[in-house]
Amino acid sequence: MIRMILKGVVIGVANIIPGVSGGTMAVSMGIYDKMIHAATHLFSEFKKSMQVLIPIIIGAAIGVVALARVIEMMFAQIPFQTNLLFIGLIVGGLPAMTKKVKGKGIKAGYIIAFLIFFGLVTGLALMGEQEGTAADLSFNLINAVKLFGVGVITSATMVIPGVSGSMMLMLIGYYNPVLSEVNRFIDNVLDFNMPGILDGCLILVPFGIGVAAGIFVIAKIIEIIFEKFPEHAYWAIIGLIVASPIAILLMNQFGKIQLITIVTGLLSLVLGAAIALKLGEE
Repeated sequence: MIRMILKGVVIGVANIIPGVSGGTMAVSMGIYDKMIHAATHLFSEFKKSMQVLIPIIIGAAIGVVALARVIEMMFAQIPFQTNLLFIGLIVGGLPAMTKKVKGKGIKAGYIIAFLIFFGLVTGLALMGEQEGTAADLSFNLINAVKLFGVGVITSATMVIPGVSGSMMLMLIGYYNPVLSEVNRFIDNVLDFNMPGILDGCLILVPFGIGVAAGIFVIAKIIEIIFEKFPEHAYWAIIGLIVASPIAILLMNQFGKIQLITIVTGLLSLVLGAAIALKLGEE
């Protein structure tokens, strides 16, 4: 239970950092297949699915609420080391994926799948260097529908390894508005400010419903792909994982780099990889 919650924390934190994929973190933590199966068999295997999903959800919530500002501060104070920490977390999950395709040979279709998804992630990162115009989150029916749609898009990128949900929010101008609204909602909850809580719900509930709906739909599609074309799917994920560090390097700033920065950065890289390998153990 504790191990699953910790994995959820890593996934939750990853989902709020542009360039970092929650889906990739799930792969690195060794729970991606279980998470997809639980989401797509929630009603047919309710008890078993909830045993998988509840610790992950609790951990993700802790990651977003408790660590979001810590991670934000780390990116502000030690950006180079923090970026390399997350690159290490991603790279640490690569051995688990290569084991899936070991001994299966290399075919043209596998290489194409790898290149397509490698190109998708790096292309999105190149497009995402600047955020779009900030979205209007004032409550009305049109904005509620928009927030539902944004939630669906965000959930899809959360579920698909290698594609950053935060990066997609940034591209369509919803990243800073949604993140600010989440922080404001948390502050209102802590202050027991009921009018503020209700205002926050009017904005975050449509977004949350869209996230939940998108996760189940996309998870089902992914499950079908893994059943029909498992090797192609694994090679596509390997492409996403290999491209993710490049996306992080393209999407984030590193500040002033000195010798001590490089040394501590490399230590952070090793630490991230070690954590991913440890949490990925069955």
